[in-house]
Amino acid sequence: MLPIADDNRDRTTTPFLNYLIIAANILVFLFLQDFGTNEIFTYAFSLVPEEIVSREDIVTDDRLFIDPLTGQRLSVPGLQPTPFSVYITFFTSMFMHGSFAHILGNMLFLFIFGDNIEHRLGHFRYLIFYLLSGIFAAIAQIFVTYTFGGNPLIPTLGASGAISGILGAYLILYPTKRVSVIMFYFLTDVPAIVAIGLWFVFQVINGIGVLGGQEGGIAYGAHIGGFVAGMLLIGFFLIGRKRPKISF
Repeated sequence: MLPIADDNRDRTTTPFLNYLIIAANILVFLFLQDFGTNEIFTYAFSLVPEEIVSREDIVTDDRLFIDPLTGQRLSVPGLQPTPFSVYITFFTSMFMHGSFAHILGNMLFLFIFGDNIEHRLGHFRYLIFYLLSGIFAAIAQIFVTYTFGGNPLIPTLGASGAISGILGAYLILYPTKRVSVIMFYFLTDVPAIVAIGLWFVFQVINGIGVLGGQEGGIAYGAHIGGFVAGMLLIGFFLIGRKRPKISF
């Protein structure tokens, strides 16, 4: 099931901050990560669980892989020095991605669901909510890694933890809002509780299957942790906010 749009008739504000976050992710991927090929930059600013727990910047040697089919020798950089405190990677890792598919999928979800949360919270609160969701998602991934024996030297990157927080908040605020999805090659509309609920069930099932690790580079612990954080945080961030008038 792939969401492609939602019903925005009740949104009356321009989600310029959501657009800026999307632009920042794209610019980092294109120019700082050089379309994902600048592994030196990526391995310097990704979040590494062992670095966060040990509070030390870890540098490892480059690794040499030989393709068993072609015999081609591939050199993969090891962990690179982080110019600042390793804790800065809580933020830098949120704006980096591993591939075109990675960033396209994340930005699609953020474009569809983020604008409604920004409209409900206001611009500044939305930014803080987004960043906190990403931080809690990273903490969840670190916890899962150590609790279930994952490799703490595997870097984590991507906006999906923060976006999972957006999805959790969206499910609380707009459970019946119609979401257009592609399902089995057909375009249809379903309530958000179905579209997002099925997404979360998928994360839990796959997360249980790879406890402590990342399957295909996907940090399911971060997805689940970010989603739960978003559901729990949204009530706090709504304190003092008036419910917007709905007009169609």
